[in-house]
Amino acid sequence: MALWDRLKESASTMQTQLVAKKNDLKSGAFRDASMAMCALVAAADGTIDPSERQRVAQLIGTNEVLQNFDAMDLQRRFDDNLGKLTADFAFGKVSVLQEIAKAKKKPAEARAVIQIGIVIGGADGDFDKTEQAVVREACFTLDLPPHEFDL
Repeated sequence: MALWDRLKESASTMQTQLVAKKNDLKSGAFRDASMAMCALVAAADGTIDPSERQRVAQLIGTNEVLQNFDAMDLQRRFDDNLGKLTADFAFGKVSVLQEIAKAKKKPAEARAVIQIGIVIGGADGDFDKTEQAVVREACFTLDLPPHEFDL
């Protein structure tokens, strides 16, 4: 199976798992951590291009799990995190990882945040090394073993 096919299958599996847990993923901590993860993955390579913003906007609008929250609020939180990362990536990353750490107390939420990162990273068909690296770092922040997500 080609890498691209495995990526699509993995992202699809992650999305199915997220939907199955939809009713468990309604906390503010999950909301904040998931938008921080989206921003971190979008900014992983140091630039945020319009297509990355579009993928996150599409995720916010269509993802069943994120429909537990107000779309405008999610967009604002995503933009705030992106602002921190673009102003000073290293310092912003510390702040964004603190947001991600909010999901640490609930293992189901922590796993879901990582899965959202993988779904966003793979949305363009190329879950590249920089995106994988920031998702791996988020795993460590959440005390989750990266190999559990093939990272």
